[in-house]
Amino acid sequence: MKSKDPKLVVQTAPFLVQGLTTPQAMLDVIYVLIPITIASIWFFGISALLILLACIAGAVLTEWIFSSIRKSLWDGSAILTGLLLGLTLPPSLPLWMAFVGSIVGVGLGKMMWGGLGNNLFNPALLGRAFLLANFPIAMTTWATHSTGLFNVYPSTLAMPFMQSNVDAVTSATPLGLMKFQHQDSAFTDLLLGSTTGSFGETCGLLIILGGIYLILRRSIDWRIPAAILSTVVIFSGLLFLFDSARYPSPLFTVFSGGLLFGTFFMATDPVTSPLTPKGAWLFGIGIGLLVVLIRVFGGFPEGTMYAILLMNATVPLIERYTQPRAFGHGGSTK
Repeated sequence: MKSKDPKLVVQTAPFLVQGLTTPQAMLDVIYVLIPITIASIWFFGISALLILLACIAGAVLTEWIFSSIRKSLWDGSAILTGLLLGLTLPPSLPLWMAFVGSIVGVGLGKMMWGGLGNNLFNPALLGRAFLLANFPIAMTTWATHSTGLFNVYPSTLAMPFMQSNVDAVTSATPLGLMKFQHQDSAFTDLLLGSTTGSFGETCGLLIILGGIYLILRRSIDWRIPAAILSTVVIFSGLLFLFDSARYPSPLFTVFSGGLLFGTFFMATDPVTSPLTPKGAWLFGIGIGLLVVLIRVFGGFPEGTMYAILLMNATVPLIERYTQPRAFGHGGSTK
């Protein structure tokens, strides 16, 4: 005789059910990116919106073509990947390059590994690395803020594989000015976004507020941003104390370039970052060290993208050696 209300229920792990689902986690990040997206459109005009839409279209189309389970389109991961990639691109980039970058990012960065949850590298950063390697001039041409909301940079509408000069006022980014001309930028400009750069890296205030929201929502692991930023502050601070005329201050290092954006939205990707607490600290410290090393001693002014991708490759090794000891195993024997 079977009991309808058994006193003992035997089941397999996990025993705790977490209310946060994959679509909800993706939507949390997308919601946080909306103010940053609006700010990029305000600073750079309608060209920003067109490039972001091209990236999202390329990501969604690629996942739809290569995915055998059409339901994966509705988890929001493809939209988020396209949006993240678009926010790392320069304002005057042609639309077709943005579209191709999303195809490569999703196709080679996620789908070829087996889809969401199986990829080793961050898809958005992989797409950006592909664009930087193949179109270095377009990816390092920084147009200044648009003079009108509905103005479009002519190079944005360039035909595929056709040359197009940037018919706009260009300027070096704060990192470029510091590295090659040893010229500092005002902190208020870095905080509020009154500088040249990629769409999502100019307004540091919105990025910090969004990162705090994600930490409070527990959508990201707080240890990774804490490890990255503290390492950058300590390492760059030591260099600044050694020679303040040659090396930038820790405040400038944190708020310039794509460090804040990469810290809160790229490095914290749960698929490509360690899940163990010790691993998260090691992962973040490695990124922070590489960012400062590449910026100061490398040939590029920026190093956030390369630092995160390099540390993505070490995640399996980090997790292997930072796994907590299973209960009842590994203890001392008498």
